[in-house]
Amino acid sequence: MLDYALIDALAAVLREGSFERAARALHLTPSAVSQRVRLLEERLGQVLVVRSNPTRATPAGRALARHAEQVGLLEHELLGELPVLAQGVQGRVTLPVAVNADSLASWFIAAAAEATANAPLLLDLSLDDQEHTAEWLRSGEVVAAVTALAPAVPGCRSVPLGRLRYCATASPAFMQRHFADGVHAESLAQAPTLTFNRRDRLQGQWIEQVLGQDLPAPTHWLPSTQAFVDGCLAGLGWGMNMRAMVQPMLDRGELVELMPGQTLAVPLHWQHKRRGPAVLEALSRAVQKAAAAVLEPLDEPAR
Repeated sequence: MLDYALIDALAAVLREGSFERAARALHLTPSAVSQRVRLLEERLGQVLVVRSNPTRATPAGRALARHAEQVGLLEHELLGELPVLAQGVQGRVTLPVAVNADSLASWFIAAAAEATANAPLLLDLSLDDQEHTAEWLRSGEVVAAVTALAPAVPGCRSVPLGRLRYCATASPAFMQRHFADGVHAESLAQAPTLTFNRRDRLQGQWIEQVLGQDLPAPTHWLPSTQAFVDGCLAGLGWGMNMRAMVQPMLDRGELVELMPGQTLAVPLHWQHKRRGPAVLEALSRAVQKAAAAVLEPLDEPAR
């Protein structure tokens, strides 16, 4: 028999990042939270929490915390269907969602604000490349994701959001320094580029699109959407920036395109669990509305 008081303590420690913050969230003492987690570990015979700063889950701890989140979502859904059970019950439901950094920087916050304005909803956002956010859905770590994957993950619904358009940009000084003789395989192989993280393939995809070949290039690692723009402006390297974000800088001549008109369009989809609380449906509606205001349309039916 699962003891949910112990599992809830574990989930709070992992969600809050420390025993002290978990204690405040649960209205307990840090000692009480620690005792509950340790008792759970003793019963299972294995470590569930790496006691670092912030705390980290072991694989077994992650599985238990994920189970606690799913149970919480089911309870919230039941309270919505049977309001009599909700008398005296207070609190918000937290939805774990995976989103790519550029969507978060350009349009997702508007969706989050609208969805949470009049609903008892909190969001736990995880950042990953749009090519990989669907993995979070498959593992059960999130209930929804902004993803480049169109086919629905099992148990999920996939809705097309639109295309996020990127252009390869650099400062005029960088262009003069590295591409005075033109943008071609030899110059691209020598000019430093900017890469978000080890999963970011946008620069490589653009090179393949314009040259028809895979071409390794020296790179700076900048895990920030704004840092990409700043890095290009400062002449640190060239990188794929959202067209809408850098258009004013292109208009002012602060940035230039490596190859004018050679843009890269990334299709985005919203995938979410088919069975979920009403607040998940509210979030989905807000996501589609916010995306439609910014992204180029995708002529593709929902699945």
